[in-house]
Parts: sequence; structure tokens; C-alpha cells
Amino acid sequence: MIYLSKRITVDPEQCGGRPCIRNMRIRVTDVLDLYSAGLTANQILEEMPDLEEEDLKACLQYVSQYLNHSVLAA
Repeated sequence: MIYLSKRITVDPEQCGGRPCIRNMRIRVTDVLDLYSAGLTANQILEEMPDLEEEDLKACLQYVSQYLNHSVLAA
């Protein structure tokens, strides 16, 4: 297992190796999909009671850092 942060993990044997929250089968993209559907943080926490507020923040931070990496074109 790879720890991308204290809350974001990657396990090649789980969810196709996609980043998940605290080794649960809740992917970072699942949280982002709920945000993009218009849910608030409180609504997401109600929808997914295993999550904590810090998990939601970790998802946003992870994606922000991921998108901030420069891409080199050959």
C-alpha cells in the first residue's frame, strides 16, 4: 500500500489502484463526484457516514496537488 497522505492511500489490489480514503473502498473520485453534483460537505458526510471532515479536505488537497504538477511534452 502507498500512503499519498495520512488519509489518501493507494492499494493495487483495491479499486483498481485508484486513490482511496484511509484504505476504505471510497475513492477520491467518489467524493469529487458528490461535490460536482452539488452536495455540500455536510451532505457528503451524511451520505457516507464512514468519512470525516478531514477526509473531504484531504481529497481536495490531493487533487489540487495532483493538478499542480507540470506536464512536460516531448
